[in-house]
Amino acid sequence: MSDGFERLHYLLDEAFVDGAASGRELADGFLLGVEAATGHPVNPLYVVLHEPCYCQGTGPRWSAHRLLAEFPAFDVEAGGPVRFTGEMVYPWMVEEYASLRPFREAAELLAERDDWPPLYAPDRLAAHEVPAAAIVYHDDMYVDATLSLKTAGAIRGMRTWVTNEYDHDGVRLGGEAVLGRLIDLARGER
Repeated sequence: MSDGFERLHYLLDEAFVDGAASGRELADGFLLGVEAATGHPVNPLYVVLHEPCYCQGTGPRWSAHRLLAEFPAFDVEAGGPVRFTGEMVYPWMVEEYASLRPFREAAELLAERDDWPPLYAPDRLAAHEVPAAAIVYHDDMYVDATLSLKTAGAIRGMRTWVTNEYDHDGVRLGGEAVLGRLIDLARGER
């Protein structure tokens, strides 16, 4: 998100007791901040549905977790630096986060399901007649802009606004202006 770097900076700036990065004792404020940012106490279903909502055919089978094995540079246990993986979901989360434990069985069933229907009906998208507009964040770390534009290109009449003004949070930060521009685009006014 647009303010993510600053929030992360201030969280990490006070990570260790007495601010001593050479020490190993993590400060309570840091631990509480990490819990608040990653524990999902308010929206637990987001974690449960994060990977399955992209499935088509086979299940995700905890794809982010599986892919870590292909990228040893992310193995903190091997003594490497901490590398952030963005908004990934891992199987250990439904075990360790108290707010997610009630959803553990459902999350595991969804991860293993292998009969997901197609996400899109390309023929329907190519034939639809409803005016539509979409924002594509050029440097989005969550959604690949090239894939977004490819999908949008398959939708008849889709108008896109490609921007780097926002980082995946345009509606949250610039709500009225962003929605106004998208409505104008859908109407063919821009």
